[in-house]
Amino acid sequence: MRSPALTTPAAETDEENPMAPAGAPVLPALPAHVPLAAQVRGGVVEGVHYGSVAATEADGSLVVAAGASAVPFFPRSALKPLQAVALVRAGLRVRDALLALAAASHSGSAAHRGGTLEILRQHGLTAEALRNTRDLPYGAAEREDWLRSGGRADRVCQNCSGKHAAMAAVCTLNGWDADGYLDPEHPLQCLVSETIAELTGETPSAWTTDGCGTPLPALTLAGMARAYGRLAAAGAAASAHDGEDAHPGAEAAVARAMTRHPEMVAGEGRDVTALMRALPGAVAKDGFEGVQLVGLPDGRGVAVKVSDGGDRARMPITVRALSALGVPEAAPGGALAALAAQPVLGGGRRVGELVALEAAFPASAL
Repeated sequence: MRSPALTTPAAETDEENPMAPAGAPVLPALPAHVPLAAQVRGGVVEGVHYGSVAATEADGSLVVAAGASAVPFFPRSALKPLQAVALVRAGLRVRDALLALAAASHSGSAAHRGGTLEILRQHGLTAEALRNTRDLPYGAAEREDWLRSGGRADRVCQNCSGKHAAMAAVCTLNGWDADGYLDPEHPLQCLVSETIAELTGETPSAWTTDGCGTPLPALTLAGMARAYGRLAAAGAAASAHDGEDAHPGAEAAVARAMTRHPEMVAGEGRDVTALMRALPGAVAKDGFEGVQLVGLPDGRGVAVKVSDGGDRARMPITVRALSALGVPEAAPGGALAALAAQPVLGGGRRVGELVALEAAFPASAL
């Protein structure tokens, strides 16, 4: 006899959705994502990745839109540079490598872990002040080294620890309660919310909690692209006057830190670090669930969301979007060519590749 818990009753349907059993959760409308990349093995399409793309001009206007570019989504860790702007506005003053770490999803190297502890130490804090989740280092090599040395999951290793250290530090600078810095009503998070709205030109349509514990807003791809373009343009303007202003504006400070220290934003062997090294002046950050943001020094921005949350198509789609904007490094054979396709291996040999679909992008967005 089957357990009652495993018995499946005759399905009753929901009046609003006749295809759903009664009591089933009502899902929001699905975003209208479009095919953006395909994996081809041996001449046969093996997989297709759907998603959405937005690219904006320096004035914030939309010049490339594919899929659900105007539908709110969660930018996940791609939000960190915007959060870092709020931290600088709240008084954070650390050397560029540490500010880049505050905007990072780092790999957990010794430099990343040491930088997190340095931010805390400079503000009279220890790792006990961190309120992020515990984890092993994100980078595969860094994780293996950590485990081999007897390390265990902790908050300093977790890829968001630089941001959390900076948040706790800002609380000490302003006399705010450091224990509660993750509370959406905390003064720090209120400042972050205001800064995000200013940079994106949007009021978040919803809020939730990110994996590391920080409040997370829903924004559009167009809004995020606009914000990244603004960051990169501010960084480029500050670089043009390097040495004249030791304390540039918050947007410029964050962009300068990220472009000077891309290894702190991600890590060695990471595609975001490689992109910033190959594309001078660009501000780039990835996020879980297939998110990629890029700001260009001329003020244009690109935002990508892969619908299934998979990571492998993120960079090929991003490079193709940059190519649509006429970025020379994104053209075939350019400096970003190594990121434009993912090899498909069979028996250790290349038997295909994952590439962006040309039909999804305009011939030119100039």
